[in-house]
Amino acid sequence: MSEQLTHIDEKGDVRMVDVSAKPDTERIAVAEGFISMKPETLELIATGTAAKGDVLACARVAGVMAAKKTSDLIPMCHPLNITKAKVECTPVFAGERSDGRVGIHITTTCGVTGKTGIEMEALTAASVACLTVYDMCKAVDRGMEIMDVRLLKKDGGKTGLWQR
Repeated sequence: MSEQLTHIDEKGDVRMVDVSAKPDTERIAVAEGFISMKPETLELIATGTAAKGDVLACARVAGVMAAKKTSDLIPMCHPLNITKAKVECTPVFAGERSDGRVGIHITTTCGVTGKTGIEMEALTAASVACLTVYDMCKAVDRGMEIMDVRLLKKDGGKTGLWQR
């Protein structure tokens, strides 16, 4: 592998990468996550009858808030002036996934015009949106599982487009 880890200096110490000389470019990242659950739990969410209220609205807001706070959570992330943060929550019912799981599919899109990428913000938004669904529904389903949190696409900057 010829590439170097950018957050480690020549002495092996962690550091925040100096991006001051890089030009500002438009950047976008799309990530996803999935939280599986019992069909009965999904029904509560889909019908809006969960005891804590509108689970998906809360998850969307939590994901946006998480994107904005990523640099407070991930030590070497630069604070970014995010220009876009969108969280979509899609119920997935029986028979819609090849593995038979039901739950909520989360897709996040984050954008910035800046010197460094926004992948961590999109991934953090997806993770926190899934965690919020868990928090809102844990009273009825402690067996929910968060899975498949991953980057789908990033565009912009020196390396340009990457897609899964």
